[in-house]
Amino acid sequence: MIRVGIDAMGGDYAPKNIVLGAIQAYSRIQSKTRLVLFGDNEQIATLCKDFGFDVAKFDIIHTSQVIEMNDHPAKAFQQKPDSSITVGFGALAKMRIDGFASAGSTGAMLAGAMYTVKAIPGIIRPAIASEYPLLTGGTAIILDVGLNVDCKPDVLYQYGLLGTIYAKHMSGIENPRVALLNIGEEEEKGNLQTKEAHKLMQDTAEYNFVGNIESNHLFSGEIADVIVADGFVGNVVLKQAEAMYALAKRQGIDNEYFNRFNYELYGGTPVLGVNAPIIIGHGASSPKAIENMILQTEHAVQVRLVEKITEALEIE
Repeated sequence: MIRVGIDAMGGDYAPKNIVLGAIQAYSRIQSKTRLVLFGDNEQIATLCKDFGFDVAKFDIIHTSQVIEMNDHPAKAFQQKPDSSITVGFGALAKMRIDGFASAGSTGAMLAGAMYTVKAIPGIIRPAIASEYPLLTGGTAIILDVGLNVDCKPDVLYQYGLLGTIYAKHMSGIENPRVALLNIGEEEEKGNLQTKEAHKLMQDTAEYNFVGNIESNHLFSGEIADVIVADGFVGNVVLKQAEAMYALAKRQGIDNEYFNRFNYELYGGTPVLGVNAPIIIGHGASSPKAIENMILQTEHAVQVRLVEKITEALEIE
């Protein structure tokens, strides 16, 4: 049985959107998957009743505290031991659930990932990854998108491996093409960081490195399936991609491709390189986004994503 943990109290519209998203996900999860909601038992039960859903179909772990968006992430994680995030991570660390998803405080989720679940041995620095649509019809993944704003070349090299494993097992791409985001395609272009990273990556046999990629080729799908960048640059790209969708909507553009930039379709951003599947959702997540976040977490458990990363590092 797979047990997917969900922070029912995290997010701008919790617990309503979270509970409704979980209800919607219930009809799409595998028969052997169980959804475990962490949060206020009474509120969750009331919402289920209002939506005409049998609350007994969920496992509910009652918590009495909530880590708010304006709380100091690390301090709140420790000072609110009965919060939905803290209790959820405790269950994850004790393997009472197999994966954990939340649209709550990103900082608190990262604190939980680093201090409770911890990094996989051999991982220099975990990363947050994000999928985005390609003109070819598929998706690409970019990492890091905000966890580590400054990265040494060996960290960028390892991101190529993490992205490859994610693209292969989560997106079904047999031999993902990995590219380093840079200001030019030539290997001598870039700053000291990207030049040194390129040297490491071009000699690797661990993944399919195709060289540098410029930002004007990110969305075509002609060059790469995995984009490697430090968290500063990656976050800029992510925010720009989100803005493209918002601008299209403000202009009244109904386009099949631009509609695929809607974050609701992807659920959340995975934390790669830690000892359990962890998905962080958008704070303003709609029920549809929560539904997809839950399905994404279930899929990460099903394909044994963490185990695949661990096995790859052991081969090294």
